[in-house]
Amino acid sequence: MDAKARRELIVRRIAREFKSGDVVNLGIGMPTQVANHVPEGVTVLLQSENGFIGLAPAPAEPDWDLVNAGGAPAGIITGGCFFDSCTSFGIIRGGHVDYTVLGTLEVDQHGSIANWMVPGKMVPGMGGAMDLLTGARKVIVATDHVTKDGAPKLLERCRLPLTAVSAVDIIVTDMGYFEVTPDGFLLKEIAPGVTVDEVKAATAGNLVISPELKEMTAP
Repeated sequence: MDAKARRELIVRRIAREFKSGDVVNLGIGMPTQVANHVPEGVTVLLQSENGFIGLAPAPAEPDWDLVNAGGAPAGIITGGCFFDSCTSFGIIRGGHVDYTVLGTLEVDQHGSIANWMVPGKMVPGMGGAMDLLTGARKVIVATDHVTKDGAPKLLERCRLPLTAVSAVDIIVTDMGYFEVTPDGFLLKEIAPGVTVDEVKAATAGNLVISPELKEMTAP
């Protein structure tokens, strides 16, 4: 699979996690694409840190007064809500977001995540990620399994500055679907055309293979 197909596999698989009525926050980048693949018949409410519940894809002629947390144009469903940042973060910190989907630089076998900075590089700040990681009921990481240089992103311990400690529940990569467990990364589903040995070679943390391992599909 090429890079586009691999990333589509990731976001399609994540979209299958949701059920109708879930409040979901999608991070900037690849996680945003999850909204395009929510299964037919499932209705979720997309929440954005900048003050919305009920975000929808942008219309053909976008209203630039209506943008998501990444500054990209968005739409809003009938009955959607607008509110200030205090209310938005009250929703997040109060535990009212069912799922957040975030990208990452590194994630470790203890569920800790580093996704906001590389030392020596200018960044605007950690943003709402720290609130989402500690406030959402379930945290899903969407990421390529390795860096552009081929280095593992799933580690025994994160090396970059942490965003949150022991916060991640599920990791979906272009190699498989993993749950974070006390024993390490539990591989429950493996991507088409990928072998267990390839996953082991690309993972730096402790990897546990589910006895019920199956292929990761994304209809």
